[in-house]
Amino acid sequence: MHNKTSQIISSIIILFCLSSTGIHASEANGIIKIKSTHGVSATINKLEAILRKKGMTIFKRVDHTAGADKVGLQLRSTELLIFGNPKVGTPLMQCSQTAALDLPQKALVYKDVKGQVWLAYNDPAYMAKRHNLKNCDAAVQKVTNALAKFAKIATE
Repeated sequence: MHNKTSQIISSIIILFCLSSTGIHASEANGIIKIKSTHGVSATINKLEAILRKKGMTIFKRVDHTAGADKVGLQLRSTELLIFGNPKVGTPLMQCSQTAALDLPQKALVYKDVKGQVWLAYNDPAYMAKRHNLKNCDAAVQKVTNALAKFAKIATE
């Protein structure tokens, strides 16, 4: 029981620290959200540029707002970037092939109802739990660190 209480307290402290820095992590749904100081296009352009610079493959950029426009619907600015690198993703799939359901990585940049732009992506630790990645801590930490670094560059 003591260990469970410690985990809960640690989670609360981490979430408080993240929220005070503009980073919001939701343990319930495994999404990390970071406030951007730029518009949607500028944020996703910066993200795409740093990913390319770091040797990532950009598989697809999806403009959901343009898609909505094509069918006569309105959607606040919303773009998705799908990207990856086999050197990073393969070790995760070696731990559990079902991790491929969440790979390649995706980053969503959108404007909320208040006009705030957010960059959101799946929390690698959540993915590790979801796919029961055993003995894969180093690979998960590598992805976690890289995504946090790329997101910070794109949003500042």
